[in-house]
Amino acid sequence: MDLIQEPHLLGELGPLLSAEAAAEAPAAGVEAADLEQAVWVRLLERGPRVPDPTGRARWLRRAVRAEARLARRRARHEVPYGGRPAPTPADAGGEPEDALLHGEENRALRSAVARLPGRCPELLAALLSPRDLTYREIAGELGISQGSLGPVRSRCLGCLRRMLASEVAVPGPWGKER
Repeated sequence: MDLIQEPHLLGELGPLLSAEAAAEAPAAGVEAADLEQAVWVRLLERGPRVPDPTGRARWLRRAVRAEARLARRRARHEVPYGGRPAPTPADAGGEPEDALLHGEENRALRSAVARLPGRCPELLAALLSPRDLTYREIAGELGISQGSLGPVRSRCLGCLRRMLASEVAVPGPWGKER
């Protein structure tokens, strides 16, 4: 059985799918149409194994609930692009000490980046730039190929990680510094 071979499945399952998606969408935080589309894709991916007529409604309900669970899980892990930036302690009306510590952390990071070898300071400065440059723009500014940015960035971050690990006291057992 296939959707192409049995076009009546669309008419048969459509109203039930719309109702189930409309019921599950608000709790999942997605549009009902998005849930419907995801279930249709899931049905098409099954290929010729469309459920038999007696189990279609049950399969459809389970598929809608599964897609709703996936949407909820995805929403927990995704951060919308272009949203408001996370507030810093100074922005959140925190204590002056918090703002001072945040500033000291930034200065320590910038100082460590400046001490990196080779092209690492230029590359990481471009990556940390508030201008939010793309890889293509960074490659153009630094005069290196776009394909080599990822490996170079990885090496630079590894070097920075090792440098900062040697400067920061490692906590011992029970949270005590050594």
